[in-house]
Amino acid sequence: MKGFDTKFRDFPDYIIGITKEIWEDRGIDTLHRYYSNEIVVRSPASVVLGNRKVIGATMATLAEFPDRELLGEDVIWSGTPEEGMLSSHRIISTATHLGDGVYGPASGTKLRYRILADCHAIDNQINDEWLIRDQGAIVRQMGWDPKNYAADLIIREGGPDTCVKPLTPGTDRPGPYTGRGNDNPWGQRHADILTRIMGADMAVIEQEYDRAVQTEYPGGVTGHSFGAVDRFWMGLRASFPNAAFTIHHQIGRDDPAMPPRSALRWSLHGTHDGWGVFGAPTGAEVYVLGISHVEFGALVADEPKIRREYTLFDETSVWKQILLHTGQK
Repeated sequence: MKGFDTKFRDFPDYIIGITKEIWEDRGIDTLHRYYSNEIVVRSPASVVLGNRKVIGATMATLAEFPDRELLGEDVIWSGTPEEGMLSSHRIISTATHLGDGVYGPASGTKLRYRILADCHAIDNQINDEWLIRDQGAIVRQMGWDPKNYAADLIIREGGPDTCVKPLTPGTDRPGPYTGRGNDNPWGQRHADILTRIMGADMAVIEQEYDRAVQTEYPGGVTGHSFGAVDRFWMGLRASFPNAAFTIHHQIGRDDPAMPPRSALRWSLHGTHDGWGVFGAPTGAEVYVLGISHVEFGALVADEPKIRREYTLFDETSVWKQILLHTGQK
């Protein structure tokens, strides 16, 4: 871990450790040390430039959810300390809505939801980030429908002309990290499977997923077996059948005491011109940022397949783009 604080044993320990230090131990000031001044943080909802804005957003979230915990499930990573490393961090977050904020007046609602975050780090600092929270799970637990939440958010942010614009290629800003991951075969296999699904080859699901696969999808939805996989990916792709699918980053890993696993960051960019999980086609231009983790395993000898899949995108930000196009109809 050349260039990193010696208290961290390895890169996953660094990622999990600073996350706890910042959020749960209230070391918000350590962001001055762990995040670069010019960091670019992209979420589907917005692009945040600079560490001062990150600190402000962190304090606002903790004011709204003061008991928030972030439980690290996995860190799938690539790179070297000398050249920089990219972590794809999967988190289960628990929190109670105890303060007023972006989700409305304090409600006392107890939440549980996942987060997937890709972070680039070098010399003990993160300087580039892609962050996806399961907003669909959050707002549903608070009694909102994601579409209605997006419509209300547009109004609360001042209307279509002044509201915060979601992440798109037009609103994105370049950061220092330009890597594409590694060439580990598990990452390549995952990329091939997802590319086939996005190309409408749904037969690959029964070929490459274990029959007892467990899936974790947006909205906090847990599924099992082939039907859950097919319904999720079919519903998403059917909404944007002609959108360009791109894999932006790919990591595969073989680690002791862990299953072979992979992390992909991907996008769909095109028009809402099909019937699917986002209702009647509207013609809206939509950008969907997604991150997917999978774990492979061979329940039957010599037949490793996907046994667990975790995928997130932000339903509310997709709806926001659609509603800004339709005028909130």
